[in-house]
Amino acid sequence: MLIKQCRLQKDRDFELVFKKGRAFKSKFLFLKLKRNNLGISRFGFVIGKTISKKSTVRNKIKRRLRDIIERNLVKIKSGFDVIIGTKTEIIGRDYSDIKEELEGL
Repeated sequence: MLIKQCRLQKDRDFELVFKKGRAFKSKFLFLKLKRNNLGISRFGFVIGKTISKKSTVRNKIKRRLRDIIERNLVKIKSGFDVIIGTKTEIIGRDYSDIKEELEGL
């Protein structure tokens, strides 16, 4: 589980990152990031209903993304607010594919 300080929780934080953040895209993930004035990086995850109408599928993807971030937290630069989102191509991908793609971003 990602610690509470490393999570984006407020709608305002999400809005700021979406409006003023830089975007990066890959095959089945996208990343928006914006510098914050904190000593840590905070992460938010966006998996829409267009990915799957089943919440179990969306939650499984979200859990995998959180786990990858948590395991690589020491390698990630601090001082950023990051939103990680998915495209429909993520369906059917296994953990190693997602990890490789996210680390590439």
